[in-house]
Amino acid sequence: MAGPIVLSADQMRAVEGAAIKGGVASAALMETAGGHVADILMRAWSKRPATVVCGPGNNGGDGFVAARRLSEAGWPVTVALVGDRSGLKGDARMMADLYEGDIVSFSQAALDGAGLIVDAIFGTGLARDVEGAPRAAIEAMNAHPAPALAVDLPSGVNADTGAVHGVAVSAVRTVTFHAKKPGHVLFPGRALCGAVDVVDIGIPDDIAAGFHPDTFENQAGLWAPAFPRPSWAAHKYHRGHVFVVSGGPINTGAGRLAAMGAQRIGAGLTTVLSPADALGANAAHLTSIMLRRADTPGDIAEHLQGADKYPRIAVIGPAAGVGEATRDKTLAILATKAGAVLDADALTSFADKPGALFKALRADDVLTPHTGEFARLFGESGGGKLTAARAASKKAGVVVVLKGADTVIAAPDGRAAVNVNGPPDLATAGAGDVLAGFIAGLKAQGVAGFEAACAGVWFHGACAQASGPGLIAEDLLFGVRPVLRSLLSPPEKPPSSGSARDG
Repeated sequence: MAGPIVLSADQMRAVEGAAIKGGVASAALMETAGGHVADILMRAWSKRPATVVCGPGNNGGDGFVAARRLSEAGWPVTVALVGDRSGLKGDARMMADLYEGDIVSFSQAALDGAGLIVDAIFGTGLARDVEGAPRAAIEAMNAHPAPALAVDLPSGVNADTGAVHGVAVSAVRTVTFHAKKPGHVLFPGRALCGAVDVVDIGIPDDIAAGFHPDTFENQAGLWAPAFPRPSWAAHKYHRGHVFVVSGGPINTGAGRLAAMGAQRIGAGLTTVLSPADALGANAAHLTSIMLRRADTPGDIAEHLQGADKYPRIAVIGPAAGVGEATRDKTLAILATKAGAVLDADALTSFADKPGALFKALRADDVLTPHTGEFARLFGESGGGKLTAARAASKKAGVVVVLKGADTVIAAPDGRAAVNVNGPPDLATAGAGDVLAGFIAGLKAQGVAGFEAACAGVWFHGACAQASGPGLIAEDLLFGVRPVLRSLLSPPEKPPSSGSARDG
C-alpha cells in the first residue's frame, strides 16, 4: 500500500537503531538532521538574531548542529542550554563541543533581541508532564514575539498522541526527520507544529519498510489504486446500488444528504427507503434518487435482496431515531448480504447492547461515529485517538471512522490513517451524513471498506475546501465534480471499430 507513512516514537527509534546497526553513523544522522534545520530556517527567514534553545538529549544535539551551521553562515546566534552542560552525553555532547560559540544556561535574557527561536529541548521521547526549568523555558518562548521553529516536534507534545504534557511550544514551523509522527497529524499537537517539513537524514527507505508501517497520512496515494474509474463497458448496475434508510416525516433531510452523497460519488443507483408517513416529504425533494416504502425491518431486508448479483450497500443512522426500532432495522440489514455503513442513531441505538451489534457486523462494514457516539458504543479509552480507533476496530471487527478535525480511519488488521485535509468549516449539521453517503457510494462500486472510508473522508475534506467559508452540508455535494475532475483522467474510450480509411 502506497502513502506517506507515520511512525510512532518507538518505531522511529527502531528504524534509527537499524540504520545505525547497518553502518550509518549516529553522529552522521545528527549532523544531517541539524543541517537540514539550519537550511530550512535560512530559506524561510531573512538573516536575524536567532536563539537556539537546546535540551540535554539528542534533540538538543540537533540544535547544536543547527546553531553551528547558522553561525558559519554569518547569522547572530545565541545558544541556551536547558540543564547542565556536564549532563550532555554521546553525540549531543560532541556536537556541543563542536560549536565554537558560547553556550549559556537558559534564562529569559537568552531571548533578548531574538528575531527567531529554535526549539530543540525535547524530541519524540517525551512521555511525562513538563515541569521545572523546561517548563519555564517553553513558557518564555511562547511569551516572546519571535516565531519559533521546532526541531522534530514542538517540545511538550506527545509524539504518539498529539497530547500536550502540561505546556508545549507553539511553533510556526517544524522540521522532522524521515517520517511524520502521530503528534504531527493529531490534535492538539498538529495545531502547534505549524508547517511541517519532513527531511531525509540518510536512513534507507527499505529499513523503515522492514518494520511494516501501519499508520499513514490519508492522501490519495493511499487509496488511488482502488479508486473506481469510469469504463465504457460499465452500466449502472456495475456501479452498485445504495439504499439509505430514512427517518420519520420531520427527519428526512439527513437520509437524503447521505443518498445524494452516494449518488454524487458514483453509485449507479440510489434509493431512499422511507416509512409510509415520510414518503410525501421525501418525494417532494427526490428526482434521480428513487424512493421505496419500507416500514419494517422485513421490508428493508426485502429491498436488499439480490446483493449476490450486484453490489448493494445500506446506510442507516442519519436521523433514523434512537431506540429499538432502529436497532432492529440495523440487525435486519446486517443479516442480509448487502454491505453496510452505520452512522449516528444506528450506533447510539446499541449503546446499551454493543455486543449484539459487534456479533452481527461483517468484516467489511464501516462504522462512522463522532467522539460522543464512539464513547457511547465503545466506552472511554486512553492512549489517544489513534489507539482508541484501532482498539475499537479490532473489537468490532470492522472499519471504524472516528470523526473529528483529525479523523482516524482504522481497520481490524491494524492499518490506520489520519486525515489532514478537513477544514473547520466541516463542523456543520449534515456534513457527517454526506460522508456516510460518500463511503457507501464507493463501497457500492467495489472499493473495500478501509480504502472506501479513507477515500470518502479525503473527498469530504477536499469538497469542503473547494466550497470554502460559509459551507453548509449541501455544498459538499457540489464540490464532488471538480474534485473528481482533478483526480480522474477522461473516461476509457471504446475500442475503435475501424474508419473510412480501412479497406
